[in-house]
Amino acid sequence: MNAVLIALLVLPLLGAALTLAPVFGPDRAVAGRRALRLNSVVTGAVFLLTVALAAGFDHDEPARMQATTDVSWIPALHVRFHLGVDGVSLPLIVLTALLTFLCALYSEKRLPDGDARGGAPDEHSPSAQAFVGLFLLLEVGMLATFAVLDLLLFFLAFEIVLIPMYFLIARWGSGAKAPAANRFILYTLLGSAVMLLGFLLIGSEAGTFDMQALAAAHGNGLSHTTQVIAALAIMVGLAVKAPAWPLHSWLPDAHTAAPTVGSVLLAGVLLKMGTYGLVRVLLPVVPDGTATLAPYLGAFAAVGIVYGSLACLALALPSPATTLLSKRSAPSDSGSKGDLKRLIAYSSVGHMGFVLLGIASLTPVGVNGALFANIAHGLITGLLFFLVGAVKDRYGTADLDTLSGATGAALYGRAPRIGALLAFAAVASLGLPGLAGFWGELLAMFGAFDPAAGLSRPAFVTYMVLAGLGTLLTAAYLLIVVKRVCMGDPRQPAPVAEVADLRPYEAVSWTPLAALTLVVGLWPALLLGLSDPAVKHLLGGG
Repeated sequence: MNAVLIALLVLPLLGAALTLAPVFGPDRAVAGRRALRLNSVVTGAVFLLTVALAAGFDHDEPARMQATTDVSWIPALHVRFHLGVDGVSLPLIVLTALLTFLCALYSEKRLPDGDARGGAPDEHSPSAQAFVGLFLLLEVGMLATFAVLDLLLFFLAFEIVLIPMYFLIARWGSGAKAPAANRFILYTLLGSAVMLLGFLLIGSEAGTFDMQALAAAHGNGLSHTTQVIAALAIMVGLAVKAPAWPLHSWLPDAHTAAPTVGSVLLAGVLLKMGTYGLVRVLLPVVPDGTATLAPYLGAFAAVGIVYGSLACLALALPSPATTLLSKRSAPSDSGSKGDLKRLIAYSSVGHMGFVLLGIASLTPVGVNGALFANIAHGLITGLLFFLVGAVKDRYGTADLDTLSGATGAALYGRAPRIGALLAFAAVASLGLPGLAGFWGELLAMFGAFDPAAGLSRPAFVTYMVLAGLGTLLTAAYLLIVVKRVCMGDPRQPAPVAEVADLRPYEAVSWTPLAALTLVVGLWPALLLGLSDPAVKHLLGGG
């Protein structure tokens, strides 16, 4: 199984390198189609390898690190090439491989920047080979982040994803894509630099960067002051990627400008790298420092939940009823006060707030809820960004006011399958019982209701109440979106005369996400059975 895990990282890396070779032919259009087909083949093979990894995983011992490779890499710095998976990382690896494969399939028919609209790409448009190379390099970084077990390797994998995502936004995005890409790279690089300082402090004090050895020590050998300083640096760095309020301001701009597949991977995977790091590094390695800072993390999480929900509610309301908050939330470049992509980006701030709240509780229930919500958010928000991208492609805009007009965009009447999928994703996102969005947020609030010993219960109960308010606000803005986009009179004038319904390549790309949203919601033990023993192991240090 260790060979399978290594192959997961090597295969997309080789695919990315192949895009630099002159093997696709001299004709630009033909070469682009071949490169996109290579992207689907490579990401499909990687996904099959993750299925094999999951099938060979010993589900009776999910707390044990499996498929491990551990060899010395840089002896002078005590850095080891250490890989492995357990019940915490396995679901995230499978989710990452699935989303990248679905995005690759989607890109074959809908390459960003208009190449799939019927016209041939010209010499001034970004090449498909460049897109595929960056896409596969991005997959390497995302998968490696969840597989490595050395702090410096974790930092390296964390950094690998930044450059590909920067170019996906800056070259294949739309609108104010250059400023959005610049803000994304500056925020995340600054956060990574602060995180690295925490890693170096731990490594210098403990004499190793090996995450398994550090987790087994569970803070022994590190003074309380060292733990607090290291935990603060790492927490701030990871909170930027999570994204936690108030370090989230790069996210709405990045999502608004990013191409559809960029938004899907940004929300579905990159945000999870921050919260995964909190669970993998902070909880077992510096437990005393984490316990000291947990109340503050919980407070920021609760504020983020309410803030994100209020921003979404303001964006969802029609322009005459728009509040001052929506004016501040609107993208300055276009004047749009209700961009759907921006709205979903702000919803991620709220949803990831539940993840952070569960982690801050320092209880098995809360952390399990956080990990469950991670996967649920990846499935649901990935589907939402696919759908909003399709709406924007068809109507030429994602602005709610333009779409809905006087009566609503009437997707139920004009494109009923897309309308039904959008409504399904919306009710899943608001936490309807029986769908994936319900369990994670519920368990996170349970964790806050009875936090770990040493944490202030009145404070965490207050956070739980604020989170509960956030769920109500979430239901409000998502139902408004469904009403404005899906309902209405299809006979009324619309931005376009004809709206194509679900296309075959879209059905192939989106159906797995909708099906898994239902399966995970009805069978939560599928994920909780994996994560619970591993979480108890990380919290106990055993």
